Amino acid sequence: MDKLTGAGMLGSSKVVISTIQRVHRALSGNEVADQDDPNLDDFVPDAPVSVTYNRAFPPETFDLVIVDEAHRSIYGVWRGVLEYFDAHVVGLTATPGKQTFGSFRQNLVSEYTYPQSVADGVNVDFDLYRIKTQISDQGSSIEAGTIVPTVDRRTRIQRFETLDETREYTNRELDRAVTAKAQIRLVLETFRDKLPTEIFPGRTTVPKTLIFCKDDAHAEEVVTAIREVFGKGNDFAAKITYAARDPKAHLQAFRTSASLRVAVTVDMIATGTDVKPLECVFFMRDVRSASYFEQMKGRGARTIADADFQAVTPDATSKLRFVIVDAVGVTEHDFVDPPLNRDKTVSLRKLLDRAAALSLTEDETATLASRLAALEWQLTDAERAELDSVAGMPVRRLVRDLVDAVDPDTQARVVADAVADGSDPETAVQELLDTAVRPLAANPELRQRILELRATHDRVIDEVSVDVLLDAHGVVDTTRARSIVESWQQYLIDHRDEITAIQLMQEARERRVSFAQIQELADRSSRPPHNWTPDLIWSAYEAIDVGRVRHSDRHTLTDLVSLIRFATKLDDELVSYSVHVHERYAGWLAQQTQAAVTFTPAQHWWLDKMVEVIAVSAGISPEDLDNAPFTERGGVDGAIRDLGPDTAILIDQLNNNLTA
Repeated sequence: MDKLTGAGMLGSSKVVISTIQRVHRALSGNEVADQDDPNLDDFVPDAPVSVTYNRAFPPETFDLVIVDEAHRSIYGVWRGVLEYFDAHVVGLTATPGKQTFGSFRQNLVSEYTYPQSVADGVNVDFDLYRIKTQISDQGSSIEAGTIVPTVDRRTRIQRFETLDETREYTNRELDRAVTAKAQIRLVLETFRDKLPTEIFPGRTTVPKTLIFCKDDAHAEEVVTAIREVFGKGNDFAAKITYAARDPKAHLQAFRTSASLRVAVTVDMIATGTDVKPLECVFFMRDVRSASYFEQMKGRGARTIADADFQAVTPDATSKLRFVIVDAVGVTEHDFVDPPLNRDKTVSLRKLLDRAAALSLTEDETATLASRLAALEWQLTDAERAELDSVAGMPVRRLVRDLVDAVDPDTQARVVADAVADGSDPETAVQELLDTAVRPLAANPELRQRILELRATHDRVIDEVSVDVLLDAHGVVDTTRARSIVESWQQYLIDHRDEITAIQLMQEARERRVSFAQIQELADRSSRPPHNWTPDLIWSAYEAIDVGRVRHSDRHTLTDLVSLIRFATKLDDELVSYSVHVHERYAGWLAQQTQAAVTFTPAQHWWLDKMVEVIAVSAGISPEDLDNAPFTERGGVDGAIRDLGPDTAILIDQLNNNLTA
């Protein structure tokens, strides 16, 4: 892969990257600078360019020409460059317009919708928040005789004049011919007050916000008002327009700075600029172009790694959505599609219950897709693999199927087929929705696991209720302890066939339980509604089985093995797994002594350390010897040196004799 430079095409080049301006310059026989040249790469000629034959770049130079950002007006002034080459041309754009389709002869090769990108984890979903004031909706008037300030558009010099007639203005004239400071201030005050309660409940840091204004003068008014309304200085809000001083430095700070929270712009950040931590796209100007609106909306859509997100927005955890704040009615145009999350009042549990009954409406299906896409983004790799395993398919594909089922184009094709076949279109659409939902409807374990993982990642913070101390004294609640024990024992029975550790222990097989199987049980049982830990269950047994439970100040996950053995009556006494392992180790050493097998101090060091690993990991493998603490004595090679060539056999003996 090479960049087109002054050296021209290299014989070894397979892929060449260039701006169309550089290609035209090379075709014209002129030098192309090796370094970036904004004056060249951003140049737009006044008239369409013409291209003549160039021996260095014959028409058959390329097999394929890919045009990125193909919605731009390359088909007018630069069309001759594309048509010079005898190659297939593929255009890539998120917002194709009529000119784009016309240039490619209406040949849409592949379409990728915004909801599909949300389902695939490429973008995040969005919510809409509308702020409407009387002036922004209806305009206003200023009575004759009123002394008003006027501002020269070019010089920004302010002077005062007396109106000789009443000045009425519509909402369309707002912030172009007339600036209503009260309207700007009221919109921004409403935004400030609703942020921690309705837009981003519970958050204290103002989310990264991008405000679109009508022109540079309007942007100047808004950025000034923002600083006053929020009581912050220049570091909090900045105007980032082509007319501003050092806009690129401000833009970079907006991406990475924790202090710069609000950027006010006109067109500069509207397209082709990524600010991944952005969570609010704020419209204080109307947009009547569908493609331009989608470009502006897309500024907030980007996903971002949790660590990078938290570095600039400390009180956030994950970016799961962004919010379009509409102060002018831009989202009320027909070309604005609704978000996937269409019904914010319905709970995930209720959506899954309706999915089980195949009774989801179209809006509920879209909402379920949005909720699952957000959850899938929050999961760890291990949790995602677990959920995919239970689903029998990638959950991301399940979400994509839900999204495709509510896609208008997909439904239009289904309706057309139904009409052609003489069947009912509404029934056909409902069957499309039901087909997408069936993997959830037919899998109750998947629905339950989704709720468990959702509860693990979501925590409700009550900032409203006031608590009152009723009592404070030490007490052993045997009723609660008995309830925990009974629930735990029932859990072992209910999940015997699906959790391997339980199955192996209850069947009393000789095969030992692996740490991965113990971890699976720990993960499952620690989720709501149980929230069990080995310490909690152990304490419950200690309260109701006095005399049969040995107290332990420290518990590990392997103690779940002891708890299972005690609950299933394989053991008469509840002893921590570590104590159990060390007691068996003492017995094994005694057997070795009786068999006239002795160990040197160096060999005892290896054996003792191996036993410590077994106590916390329910076993040990030769590969573990290449980890701490064994590496300080040479790892596997050191073990073979001190224990002899039968080290692997010795490890098997320890596993078989010391583990359950």
